[in-house]
Amino acid sequence: MHETVLLNEAVRALITTPSGSYIDGTFGRGGHSKAILKKLSPEGSLLAVDRDPEAIICARKIAEKDSRLKVYKGLFSELPLKTQVAFQVEVDGILLDLGVSSPQLDSSDRGFSFTKNGPLDMRMDNSEGMSAAEWLADAGETEIERVLRDYGEERFARRISKAIVEARDLSPINTTRELSKIISDAHPSWEKKKHPATRSFQAIRIKINSELKELSKLLDSVLDLLVIGGRLVVISFHSLEDRLVKRFMRDMSRGVSIPKEIPMEDKLINRRMKLLGRPIKPSKSETEINPRARSAIMRVAEKIN
Repeated sequence: MHETVLLNEAVRALITTPSGSYIDGTFGRGGHSKAILKKLSPEGSLLAVDRDPEAIICARKIAEKDSRLKVYKGLFSELPLKTQVAFQVEVDGILLDLGVSSPQLDSSDRGFSFTKNGPLDMRMDNSEGMSAAEWLADAGETEIERVLRDYGEERFARRISKAIVEARDLSPINTTRELSKIISDAHPSWEKKKHPATRSFQAIRIKINSELKELSKLLDSVLDLLVIGGRLVVISFHSLEDRLVKRFMRDMSRGVSIPKEIPMEDKLINRRMKLLGRPIKPSKSETEINPRARSAIMRVAEKIN
C-alpha cells in the first residue's frame, strides 16, 4: 500500500489561493494530487506530471472525473513548455515529491528493489532509454565506480565496481537478485539497519533516470513558472537531492552577496525567494506507520521578485 509522505504538511504549504493553478510534478499514485484537488475551488486547476506510464494511467482515471486536473507524461525539464500550454499563465505553486514511489519499489517487474527478484530495469519509464542491466553490461569499471561514489555516496565504490565487472565477465547480470548478491558479497562493512545494496541501487537508479540532472533543469526554470507569491514545495529522500534544493533556495533567498553593513533594497540585491519556516521532517507517528518516510525532508520557499 502506498502511503503519501508529509501529505497534510505539503498541501498546507503549497496552496495559497484555492482558485489558483498548481503543479504536482511527481504524481506517483496521486496522494498529493487528490488532497490538492479537495482544497481547490471549482475555479482552481492542477497539472499532474509523471514519467511513469503506470502513474499516468492512474492520473487520467482521476482526470476523467475531475476537469480541474490536467495530465502530462514527461520530464521535469519539459515543464516550462507544458505549463505554458496547460495554463498560459504563471502558476501559484509547484510540488515535487522526489524519489521512487512505493508501488515502484513493491513491483518486482520494475527492478528498483534489492529485496525482490525481477528484471534489472530501474527505468521510471520502461518504454524509453537504457535499462540498468544494459548500462552495467557496457559501462567501464571506472564509470561504475564514479556513479556509485557520486550518486550513492558509497565509500566502497571501487571494491563493488570491481566485483560487478568480474561477475559480468562470467555471466550477464540480468536480475535484481544477482546484482544485490554481487554487491552484498563485495561489501566489507554492513551499516546497521541498512541493506548493503541500498546505496548502489540508489546510485544506479539516479544514473539511469538522470534524476539529478532533471531536478537541476527544473530548478533553473522554476522562477519563470511561478507568480509572485507562488510557492515551491520539495520533499527529498536522500542528501544529494536535498543538497540541490537547499542550495537553490538558499541562493535565491540571499541574492547578490554584499557586506551586511550596507543597506540595500531587495530588488537591488535581486533576492528572488524567501524561505518559509524550517525544513520539515515526518512525525514519529508517521514514520511508525510508514518506515519509508524516515529519510524525507520538506523545504518550502516563496517567490518574492
